[in-house]
Amino acid sequence: MNVPLNKLKRVEKDKKEVKKSGVSNIIKQKAQNISTEIDLRGQTVDEALYNLDKYLDDAYLAGLNSVRIIHGKGTGALREGIKQALRKHQYVKSMRMGDLSEGGSGVTIVELK
Repeated sequence: MNVPLNKLKRVEKDKKEVKKSGVSNIIKQKAQNISTEIDLRGQTVDEALYNLDKYLDDAYLAGLNSVRIIHGKGTGALREGIKQALRKHQYVKSMRMGDLSEGGSGVTIVELK
């Protein structure tokens, strides 16, 4: 499309109406909506690892110090898959099984960097 320059009009924007967007707003939204725990019971290992990775990203961005991962007791396959993934995850500082009052072997407590 070609338009002669003299046919163009300048449009002024009201600066008060322009909303700021960007990373800082995303981080603020995550911080307000993120839970300190995620429940992965009943998911396959692949589903759980995908959801866990997304959750850890959000928790890290929100500035959480620690999170609680509920994987259940069951056969232990989910717990082992999660444990292996956490060992390699970039945001994980340390991890431990939950105390009896926290859910015992059905929960993993993760400290974030």
